[in-house]
Formats: sequence, C-alpha cells, structure tokens
Amino acid sequence: MTRTPGRLIETPDRAAGQDPFAVVPQVLELVRLTGAIFFRSEFRAPWAYWAPPAPTLRAAMAPGSGSLVVFHIVSHGQCWVAMDDGIRHEVSQGDVVVMPYGDANTWGSYELSEPVPIVSLMPPLPWSELPHIELGGDGPEVRVVCGYLSGDAVLFDPVLRALPSLFVVRPPAGPAANWLNASVEYAMTNPPTSRADGARDQRLAESLFTEVLRLYLQEPRNLKLTGWLAALGDPLVGRALSLLHADPAHEWTVDELARSVAASRTVLVDGFVRLLGRPPIRYLTEWRLNLASGLLRTGDSRVGEVAVAVGYSSEEAFSRAFKRAFGASPGHWRDAGG
Repeated sequence: MTRTPGRLIETPDRAAGQDPFAVVPQVLELVRLTGAIFFRSEFRAPWAYWAPPAPTLRAAMAPGSGSLVVFHIVSHGQCWVAMDDGIRHEVSQGDVVVMPYGDANTWGSYELSEPVPIVSLMPPLPWSELPHIELGGDGPEVRVVCGYLSGDAVLFDPVLRALPSLFVVRPPAGPAANWLNASVEYAMTNPPTSRADGARDQRLAESLFTEVLRLYLQEPRNLKLTGWLAALGDPLVGRALSLLHADPAHEWTVDELARSVAASRTVLVDGFVRLLGRPPIRYLTEWRLNLASGLLRTGDSRVGEVAVAVGYSSEEAFSRAFKRAFGASPGHWRDAGG
C-alpha cells in the first residue's frame, strides 16, 4: 500500500527569520491559485509539441475566467523548452519548469520533429483517471509531470506580475528535493477519486509551486528582479514591507514606518514609488483590501468584523474603499462568490 509521504502538504522546515521572502505564500493565497490538474507524459525521440497561450489552454483544461500558472517537473531524461522568443532552455531530470503567465511554449527532443498541439494528445474531458500522454518514436525517453494552477485575477497579484515568463529551478539535494520527489510520486500513484482527494491534490500543487518559487527566489543569480520581488530584497523597502505585512491593521503613518526602518520620510516614499509605483500608505490600503477579500471569501465574519480585522475603524469607510477596489460592496461581493 502506498503511504502518504511525510509532510506532504507542508513544505520543508527552515529556520525562522532567515527567509526575506517569507511573505510570498501569504500573497499567493490571495492570488487564489486553485483547481490543479496533474497529468504525466512520456516522450521518446524524436518528438515535439507546442502548447497555446493560457486562454486557449484554459478552454480545454480549466474553463472559467482568470489565468493559468503552468509548471512541469522533468522526472526522467532531458529535452528542451522554448517560448515565443525561440530561445531554447535545456532541462533534465530534477528540473522544474514554471511559466507563471501560461504563455505559449514548445517542448521537444534534440532530434528534430514537427511539433504537434498538446491539446490533441489529451483525452476528452471529464477525466475519470490521471491522464497519460505519449508521443514520439523509439529513441531516448523523457518523462514529465505536468501541473496547471488556475489563478483568479485579483487587484493585488505582485508576485506573478514580477516573475519572468519562464524560469527553471533544480531543487538542491536534500530535504527540498526529497520532499518534491515524494510528493510528485504520491500524486502520480494516487490519482484523485473523490472530492476530498481533489482538494488534497490542489493543496499539494499549491505547496509545490510555493516551494519551487521559494527556491527560485533564494538563488542569488535570480535576484535581478523588478517590482514587488525587487522591493522585498531592498534593504530599506523590504524591511518596511515586512512590518506592514506583519501588522496590517496597525494605524501606520509614513513617519512611524520611516522611524521603524531608520530612514527619512522622503527616502522611504521614494523607495516605494521607485520599486512599487505607489507610496507606502496606498500600498497598505491595497493590501488591507485584499486581506479583507480573503476573509470574506473563506469565513463567516460580519463585514464590520472584517473591517476591524484589516485596520478600518469604520465599517462605512471600509465598504466605500472595498467597492472602489472590487466594484461591489463587501456583502454583495461575498454573496456573488468573490
């Protein structure tokens, strides 16, 4: 009998306080990466396939609105992957390929082959068992595990907007790689047969993506980032962001925040505008409203209780700000399913 690998849903332990990007999973939760679908592929050279951009792929894989985050785990062999720019990235066993925006992409063996559309290789929906795709001839074999995460478009999704269109992560030998391999093996040998199993695999996919993103951000060579991720790594703005995220309901002022990070008001505001395109208090306001959207979506708290939880002393002020951001009052937004 196959056993669930230890800490299947939780990611590997790491010392508290050593990760400057510890807030990333909290933001990913608001981006609402849900509805994962796993399938496995086996290719033998010569082979090649192309995948369309997210809107087309979503129609076949996960109907609805929003975007798709696509990731592939190479479990055996080696091949290449390219985006529309034609630059080939060589990948091999142990690599995780992530495409945060679901852009069009092509995969193939080193032996030339005309790419076929990936959708043509998939069995028709609904899938009663884990899909298994095969393609190619009788040459060297490549095995790939594919995951697709559906992400609703929200007001505040700085993580995904700040990432490159494709990045490759190779987990280092040790707990991270062991956890990843055990989790993937479990997903492949225990396909979902019930709603509870589907929820389990959804959480697993979210955890896999979060862990791979953490590994990517910890690589010094990957830290030539822009936007929110660059701000997290900035010595001044990053400390200020940590304070805001740690206590968003506090009645922060720019002066207090500047004193807390030992900077002048002008320097702090300039840093926020340069890296994030908005001053600190506007950033805090957006973050509070998105925290509120998460509380409204997943809990049964009253609107007034949510308002207080995210730092508003007045339910009316909170409702006005929420409606400006989301186009509906908090109550109507929750009733409509978020």
